[in-house]
Amino acid sequence: MQDIEAIKKEYDEVLQQLSDPELISDEEKMEKLLKKKGGLEKIIEKIKEIENIKNEIEENKEILRAGEDQEFSTLAETTIAQLKEKEKNVEIELEILLEKKLKGNPGNENKSIIVEIRAGTGGDESALFVANLFKMYSKYSQKQGWKQKTLDSHPTELGGFKEIIFELGGENVFSKMKYEGGVHRVQRIPATEKAGRVHTSTASVAILPKPKKTEIKISPQDLRFDVYHASGHGGQYVNKRMTAIRITHLPTGTVVTCQTERSLQQNKENALAVLEARILEKRESENLEKIAGKRKAQVGWAKRAEKIRTYNFPQDRLTDHRIKKSWYDLEEIMAGKLDSIIKALEKSEKD
Repeated sequence: MQDIEAIKKEYDEVLQQLSDPELISDEEKMEKLLKKKGGLEKIIEKIKEIENIKNEIEENKEILRAGEDQEFSTLAETTIAQLKEKEKNVEIELEILLEKKLKGNPGNENKSIIVEIRAGTGGDESALFVANLFKMYSKYSQKQGWKQKTLDSHPTELGGFKEIIFELGGENVFSKMKYEGGVHRVQRIPATEKAGRVHTSTASVAILPKPKKTEIKISPQDLRFDVYHASGHGGQYVNKRMTAIRITHLPTGTVVTCQTERSLQQNKENALAVLEARILEKRESENLEKIAGKRKAQVGWAKRAEKIRTYNFPQDRLTDHRIKKSWYDLEEIMAGKLDSIIKALEKSEKD
């Protein structure tokens, strides 16, 4: 583990740099320092939390050593066991933060991401499951304080989605959401099922880091734009104007469509954002293929075709097949309570 005193000293140095009046003219440097300050503050908070837990453990040990009251002693033993378990979990969280700091938080950890959810097998039930997943991630996003923007969607008559694409931006958005990429399977009784049989449906989730301007450059000559009338849900207004757009990246054959917004220009911007993310993902996937086996993270878990999770509603159970672990109370999970699942995946990746 890194020297704690060195981290505190580094934090003080950052505060000193931020107090420099001349810094206001250098926005890029200020942004970097503020991010560094935020990361160091999280580490220091975890260190203080561990110190407080240790103090509480010592206080309860004092009660045990006194041995004056059997009821107090029993309570102290239970409290110590609970505190030690809590200390272990906080230490894991601290190690993850320290590891990120050691690596300088490289790559995609703080990037905005584009999330694509598509219906798979199961017809209408699959489309409804896409809507459920979208709601789950939206609720989780709100809890994290992330910004969310829908880029494109293809709703169905029953309230589901054949596909929905949205952007999430905020602190640690990629590092938390990267585990969601893959095939999600649902087992439940559809509302339209008269015989009460359990159906199995699937939806695929793709997590695409949104490229920065300097990361990927697309030549306008490599793009073909097709404009057409928007269709589907959206009322008469969208159908009267040519607001929908299809962009084809000729060198790779990548095609993106967008019709959610009423403005053609906005749809174009949304489509270009998705296109850039898909091209970057393709490039990074090719790089990962070359280094497969060197890193467990992403190589196995980023594959869209891999079945990663099952949501079993009759048994009120979610199972993540990558770590062979289950959780119960699906209603809470579908309401965005994903923290325990993501922490388990982070721990497994670290192990």
